[in-house]
Amino acid sequence: MFAPLTLFLLLSAPSFAGEAARDAEPASTTTLRGVHFTGWAAGSAKARRRFLGEMKAAGFNAVAIALKDYDGCVFVKGVPLADKSGAFVKAIPDLVGAVKEFKDQGVYTIARIAVFKDNHLARARPDLAVHFPDGRLWTNDKGTAWVDPYQKEIWEYAIDIASRAAAAGFDEIQYDYIRFPSDGKTRQCRYSRKDHTAATASQALREFLTLARARLKPMGVKLSICTFGLTASVDNGMGIGQRLDQMADLVDYISPMMYPSHYAKGEYGLKSPNRQPYLTIRHGIKDALTRLDARPQALRPYLQDFSMGVRYTPAHVRAQIQAAEELGVQGWILWNAQNRYTWSATRAGPIVKPQPAPESPPTPEVR
Repeated sequence: MFAPLTLFLLLSAPSFAGEAARDAEPASTTTLRGVHFTGWAAGSAKARRRFLGEMKAAGFNAVAIALKDYDGCVFVKGVPLADKSGAFVKAIPDLVGAVKEFKDQGVYTIARIAVFKDNHLARARPDLAVHFPDGRLWTNDKGTAWVDPYQKEIWEYAIDIASRAAAAGFDEIQYDYIRFPSDGKTRQCRYSRKDHTAATASQALREFLTLARARLKPMGVKLSICTFGLTASVDNGMGIGQRLDQMADLVDYISPMMYPSHYAKGEYGLKSPNRQPYLTIRHGIKDALTRLDARPQALRPYLQDFSMGVRYTPAHVRAQIQAAEELGVQGWILWNAQNRYTWSATRAGPIVKPQPAPESPPTPEVR
């Protein structure tokens, strides 16, 4: 248990962090302040109205809505492969109307589409899946199967969903899980490309994005991707194919998932990144800007608004936002898998002195 002042120091606001904000840039007046909204909730008119009222009152101006989740469920109708495989779920009966409702209130709309983590399709179409060397369907430690990132039928599937999202009025397509598997016995993953290497993995993701961009840009939508938070600080693809330097020129925005709870102790020289959200985000964004040739407009991180290991308070969330905006990042998105957001974290002004934050058991909010 930390005393209030000790916790405040650990949150690392600029004047206490040892990293003065002397090199900080003022936040843009047009900063994109977004939140993620589940497809299930987006399909409820009542939930939409409540959510829209809360986010607008708190100064948010963007929403990322899940249209294909990491379990493989697809919330866009008319996609042939989703229909044939049984992946389509009528969670959003009136997608066009839902998008219009947000846009009528001046909210920027993002369609989030999980690509290669797809347990449903991998089991429905094992010919499109990752396998063990003996031919069995590969699964991670949680029993989740993945589709093969080299399979161009999967690329077409993701683009088909995105095209229908664009036609429904979304402003932007955001591809998530645009990577190779990271957890479990990944050395035993076997793909359709027999000479799979770290280099061919990165090449495959780049080729997919090249195709997606060619198909989607004529529809007038922006294109973005989600990446592991540490891709901002390493250049080896992390074994999952994600290299910012090879992907940045193909998309409008990159959203590293910079959740402090996901960084190991000692990362960036920090004793506990999860307890030091300001410094964790600051270090990550500085590294990302270096890899993106100091283009803050291309960087739009996902920030943590959930508790995992440490009970996160409004001050923890605000610390991340402050770190991002001080460095000139012109957009960020909060993530909470249950749509339970800390709306007060966006209120103008410096980080206030928080109360002690008790330990919290891990929650299933990891992605």
